[in-house]
Amino acid sequence: MSLSLVLALFWLVTANVIAMFPSKDHHWRNAYVLIAIGVPLLGWVWAQNGFWVALLVLVAAMSILRWPVIYLTRWMKGFFR
Repeated sequence: MSLSLVLALFWLVTANVIAMFPSKDHHWRNAYVLIAIGVPLLGWVWAQNGFWVALLVLVAAMSILRWPVIYLTRWMKGFFR
């Protein structure tokens, strides 16, 4: 298993552990940090393991950070109307 994939799995576990703790801002600050770390990590996974593995990691990350994805989708729909 490549180092990028190990770090991506560690990112996924860390995101799940963070989600278990209460937060006053509904974890938005944590989500920004996870996104800032996760995007370059996803690129690294893609470079080392290929498109399909990166797509699986992306889907797993989107299932954890679903509210930023939902808000991005709503914003994009409003942007293109």
